[in-house]
Amino acid sequence: MFHHVKELQFNARVSKPDPRFANLLLEQFGGENGELAAAMQYFTQAFGAKVPHPDKYDMLMDIATEEFSHLEIVGATIQMLLKGVNGELKNAADSSEIMQVMNGKAAKEDIIHQAVFANPQFGIITGGGVTPRNSQGIPWCASYINSNGDLTVDLRSNLASESRAKLVYEHLMKFTDDPYIHETLSFLMTREVTHYKMFEAALESIQPNFPPAVLAADPRYLQNAYNMSEGTIRGPWNEGEIKGMGKDFVYVEDPIAQAKETEGQTKLAEEFTKELKTRDKTDKQMSAEKSGEVKNSEPDGVAQWSTY
Repeated sequence: MFHHVKELQFNARVSKPDPRFANLLLEQFGGENGELAAAMQYFTQAFGAKVPHPDKYDMLMDIATEEFSHLEIVGATIQMLLKGVNGELKNAADSSEIMQVMNGKAAKEDIIHQAVFANPQFGIITGGGVTPRNSQGIPWCASYINSNGDLTVDLRSNLASESRAKLVYEHLMKFTDDPYIHETLSFLMTREVTHYKMFEAALESIQPNFPPAVLAADPRYLQNAYNMSEGTIRGPWNEGEIKGMGKDFVYVEDPIAQAKETEGQTKLAEEFTKELKTRDKTDKQMSAEKSGEVKNSEPDGVAQWSTY
């Protein structure tokens, strides 16, 4: 159940119209890293978390709802940036406020060109209205959403989503000198950081959470770090201990020779009988544990989502 409150979570303001920046800001309305994508991603992820992880369901729904609030802030800001441009453009262009931005006929024609023809759908199809499209007029798409049915995988996707969204806000700040818009973007950018830390804490609270999903890694191939290009530099990603796993990387200097010698890694010199038995045992334990999380939480008889 959603209950809309007309006041914004953050009081968005703009000091003057700016159709060009309004078009750029559409990226955070209907773009792949925008607020609608984030809201729908966390909203859909929450359904699978409801039974096995009701606490994470609550968190995901809270953050999803906040992202819808952010979508409203972005949409309101875009609409205010189009003040004097929407409606009858010619008449609005004669007002003193929009003329200060356009600075005469030549500048007026230039700003119309940049705002409308850079994204024709913005002015022609939507009439300057805020719709779920990005700054190039491409409609929002469900493929922007990552929802994989495994909470540890979803939470890692969310960390990446929040990181990308923060970066977009940083870039947007470079294209406007409006102090009020900077305040709004700073608020939205900072909330991405907060959400990142919330998802990080939620992931850490699920143990074990590595490797992602259920099955353990195959010990026959786990430790190899392949030299797949000339001039490879050694570092903690291909030498020393694999963090948190109690095993060291094995650097394969010549992957082609190794593939030939092992017949495509089907005939390895080292036996992994003990490790494979341990892996199989772990797989069975984890499979039972993961499925049990859901089965043991499901009620008998009639299922209902809410308890009134």
